[in-house]
Amino acid sequence: MGERKVLNKYYPPDFDPAKIPRRRQPKNQQIKVRMMLPMSIRCNTCGTYIYKGTKFNSRKEDVIGDTYLGIQIFRFYFKCTRCSAEIAFKTDPQNSDYVVESGASRNFEPWREEEEAVEKEKKKSAAEEMGDAMKSLENRAVDSKRDMDILAALEEMRLMKSRHATVSVDMMLETLRRSAYDKEQKIAEEFDKADEELIKSIAFPGSQNYVQRIQDDEDEDLDEDFGQSSSNPCKLPDDNLKGCLST
Repeated sequence: MGERKVLNKYYPPDFDPAKIPRRRQPKNQQIKVRMMLPMSIRCNTCGTYIYKGTKFNSRKEDVIGDTYLGIQIFRFYFKCTRCSAEIAFKTDPQNSDYVVESGASRNFEPWREEEEAVEKEKKKSAAEEMGDAMKSLENRAVDSKRDMDILAALEEMRLMKSRHATVSVDMMLETLRRSAYDKEQKIAEEFDKADEELIKSIAFPGSQNYVQRIQDDEDEDLDEDFGQSSSNPCKLPDDNLKGCLST
């Protein structure tokens, strides 16, 4: 029982590994591997979208006669999750990416288009600089100016971060409390000022701005007539004349 757990095997003194027959394997042998989909694709057969990160079992093989700077290119075969149609894609070491060969189409990815535009711009500027020294100098001046702008922005962000780091939570709360108190005091002062102006606009008896109204002669006559009518109830208008005669 203990011999089955021995990790090392016994090799006799006359052991010659060159005499061991080698197993011949085909050059393009496929092996089964489990992997995750490195990109989002759409099946051409059923139109199902298969998203990046989907796990599946695939068959891997070497692409014979296709290498990039000595790096071997591999091809993978797997089946659609819905219709089981075979989809094939291979590695692209030149762009550090993958290329769909058959069975599906790659979904649109905006960041890939941006990277391609940047690469095209770099290649175009490099081609222009090949035979024009002034163009090369202009491009270097533009690059240096861009780098200086980026450094200035980073320095400004660093200063802002350091300035914000010096402000504590207690200081912020105290500042907010002080600003609220100052606002309340300002509103109270405005109300007090409005009340004072209203009081000043009113003239009370005995004050310097108090003006007494002088009665006219017509007002005195009216007051006398009113007093007589109240003493003699018979001196009333024509509507009440009949009532007086009856008495």
